[in-house]
Amino acid sequence: MPMATYAIIETGGKQYKVAEGQSVEVEKLPVEPGAEVRIDRVLLLSRDGQVKVGRPTVEGATVVARAAGHGRGRKILVFKYKPKKNYRRRKGHRQAFTRLVVEKIEG
Repeated sequence: MPMATYAIIETGGKQYKVAEGQSVEVEKLPVEPGAEVRIDRVLLLSRDGQVKVGRPTVEGATVVARAAGHGRGRKILVFKYKPKKNYRRRKGHRQAFTRLVVEKIEG
């Protein structure tokens, strides 16, 4: 039984496990929807049971993805207060993201 090909990539200061055909939401990238994105910060590559671990990245490995669109995540509430001082502040935040569809893992 062949093993699935996957890679661990780093983008936007976060790490993601991706496989071909998978959709993943990453920190917002400055690309147009439908544009090709090449990510060369591949930290680990697994293909047919063979695992390559990068130091810090795998040489010659690239993940090719297509930007499916941009969006904003769920709202989180940030609430600060100081007891006994009548100080309360409530603030909402929605993190922007780019949805990528992984087309090919090279390397």
